[in-house]
Amino acid sequence: MDLQWTYRNRAMKNKLNQSTIKGLEPADKPYEVYDTETNGFILRVQPSGAMTYYLSYRNHERKRLRYRIGSTKELSPTQARDLAKALVGKVAAGEDIQTAKKHVVKKAEDNRFKTLTGFIEGKYKDWVINNRKSGYYTIETIERNFSQLNSRLLNDINPWVIEKWRTERLKAGIARSTINRDLAALKSALSKAVEWGIIENHPLAKLKPLKIDHKLKVRFLSKSEELRLREALIERDRGIVKLRDNGNKWREQRNYHQLPQLTLDSYGDHLTVMTLLSLNTGLRRGEMFKLSWSDVQLKSKTLTIGGENAKSGLTRHIPLNRESLEVLSKWKAQTFSTGLVFPSKDGKPFTTIKRSWGSLLEAANITGFRWHDLRHDFASKLVMAGVPLNTVRELLGHRDLTTTLRYAHLAPDHKAEAVEKLTKLHL
Repeated sequence: MDLQWTYRNRAMKNKLNQSTIKGLEPADKPYEVYDTETNGFILRVQPSGAMTYYLSYRNHERKRLRYRIGSTKELSPTQARDLAKALVGKVAAGEDIQTAKKHVVKKAEDNRFKTLTGFIEGKYKDWVINNRKSGYYTIETIERNFSQLNSRLLNDINPWVIEKWRTERLKAGIARSTINRDLAALKSALSKAVEWGIIENHPLAKLKPLKIDHKLKVRFLSKSEELRLREALIERDRGIVKLRDNGNKWREQRNYHQLPQLTLDSYGDHLTVMTLLSLNTGLRRGEMFKLSWSDVQLKSKTLTIGGENAKSGLTRHIPLNRESLEVLSKWKAQTFSTGLVFPSKDGKPFTTIKRSWGSLLEAANITGFRWHDLRHDFASKLVMAGVPLNTVRELLGHRDLTTTLRYAHLAPDHKAEAVEKLTKLHL
């Protein structure tokens, strides 16, 4: 057989078997080999070398159609021919094999998305990352906590499965609030699965979060602790200034480039400014790290947290009191920065200050106090000074008053004053 002639005409006839297929070579354009044994059984050869089996047939309306059977990597010639013969029989019986195939493909596609990992990877991940500020955190939370459910169908993630998971987490000493937060990420994903028609009903719709005492004692600094913290910050800055001075003398002796000079009135680095600003504004750590000078209005004594950087997604404006204004003004004059207020060494936002914060607390002899507790300190002392809870809520950036109520017990004698009014009624 003249193969060159058949390549030019893009078609040839031969019995499709392993030997025939092995002898075929790709051409500059696709061509086809028609099987001499089974009518309509075809092999299509692409310029890339990929080869695919097809069945060419006429439907009940006598319209010529093609049905993709599969590639040579998936099927042997004998297997593909047997499938072609079976399809010919179905066509003869009046079956619409194209529609049937679409149903099979759709069912397989739907089933792929009905497992947790299939839904997360195939549908939810891209959506939540592009539409939710906490998208990456949400995906990381689900992957970290529910990997054992990856192969389960979404409908099989029932309350009993989650109760077992919660019990194990509680035994491991995980806080109830953390468990609720992690489970909320999963429930939110399942809600989208219902909304998008992947499943009909939310399998965890009736599962309630663990009960939490929202009036637990909040940690704030005592007067002596705050005094020790401030003294430790001053000593830390003096130590850094001294090290810088000694370092520059060493560099000068060796004709090395000197680092910017610090005076005894300078801040050693970012930590003092961050700490004092947090004590006076209640900023979250992430808000502090992403704060830009464009968010700070020194003339109007206001600091703005944009919705894109706020946990609530809502923009809020925080007045700067005397100390926070002095601290920021001095820091700006010292750093000459125009972008981030607190750039890290690579110019990007900080991701952690855990080491320097831990050393500071140790120097101040303060225990059981996290960075986030500076925010609690800010709120607690406002409430103890008689500031209305709703004002505190606005300053903290809480969406509603529920979260702010954890500080209500600190209000000065508010309960005593309330019940005392009854005495006046009885007189």
